[in-house]
Amino acid sequence: MSEDTLRIRAVATGGTERKAPPATEPAGRRDAFFDNAKYLAIVLVAIGHSWEPLRDGSRAVSALYMVVYAFHMPAFIVISGYFSRSFDASPGRIRRLITGLAVPYIVFETAYTLFTRWTDQEPDRPVSLLDPLYLTWFLAALFIWRLTTPIWQRVRWPLPIALLIAMPATLSPSIGNDLDAQRTLQFLPYFVLGLLLRPEHFRLVRRRAARILAVPVFAGALVVAYWAVPRMSGAWFYHRDSAEELAAPSWYGPVMTLVTFGCSSVLVACFLAWVPGRRAWFTVLGAGTLYGYLLHGFVAQGSKFWGWYDPAWVHRPLGEMVVTVVAAVLVTALCTPPVRRVFRWVMEPDMAWAFRRDARDQARQRNAVRA
Repeated sequence: MSEDTLRIRAVATGGTERKAPPATEPAGRRDAFFDNAKYLAIVLVAIGHSWEPLRDGSRAVSALYMVVYAFHMPAFIVISGYFSRSFDASPGRIRRLITGLAVPYIVFETAYTLFTRWTDQEPDRPVSLLDPLYLTWFLAALFIWRLTTPIWQRVRWPLPIALLIAMPATLSPSIGNDLDAQRTLQFLPYFVLGLLLRPEHFRLVRRRAARILAVPVFAGALVVAYWAVPRMSGAWFYHRDSAEELAAPSWYGPVMTLVTFGCSSVLVACFLAWVPGRRAWFTVLGAGTLYGYLLHGFVAQGSKFWGWYDPAWVHRPLGEMVVTVVAAVLVTALCTPPVRRVFRWVMEPDMAWAFRRDARDQARQRNAVRA
């Protein structure tokens, strides 16, 4: 209804003039800031994987690799936790949990196993749904974390408890590989941190002062990483091994859990400070980051088998820049809407046939028909 119509109606009824109601954003509109953050994070994931074969003989690449690994997956997990706050184990959310995580996990765990039988020359590698291969660990971990969301929302000190769970996990190499339990437990605090965050916290790190402060923090992180490359293992940031497996004294594990959590949290905040809040050309790609995450792994694995890193020039500065750009372009292409349309049947299957209809949904549909 137009403002002029409202004014005429007010005069006709002897009432006071009313202004037109303010326009509201369409329901379900995506937040550009978080889509931008997810896209930039997945680009860093792909770049990090492309740098892996370049680390030998290059201290600079190793330092960059360590810094990126210190925050790119924690950033993804924090954002995943933030968007899991509404998970209440209702039938609809359980269904989306299965179709959006469990089904892709089964499909890509099988696909990666078959693919790496060829690239790793291991034709007898078994398909094991209990032992996540390569990138699929994140799907298994997110499935478990999201199921536990109601617990973290009800306990009094969720983050300290999550840290107390992660710390002793580093003491036990016997946890095993079932569902990559080490990573699930050691990355848990980042998910819980995301659950605790509120919109005002993200507004805080997006202030101009935070963006300025992020510059020396990242510069300092690069200097420290360059110093640390020959002195410590960057595998502490992978959170997939115990202290014993990293050839360190047992007490290092709990201490490094706290140290890496502190470092990673600061770098995540600095990363988010640089993320643009307005819509950009890549904002739409934020909705397809899981596609880019899972699909780029085939190229990352195959590139070594195909000998893409064999030429000597690839390991020089120009080659390293080319590899970086190619990785960024590749994962960008894999996040685009055309790719999502092709793979939606496996990444976001409907599977209505597999679920009983929710009684509340049926009641709402009957009421709508009667109305």
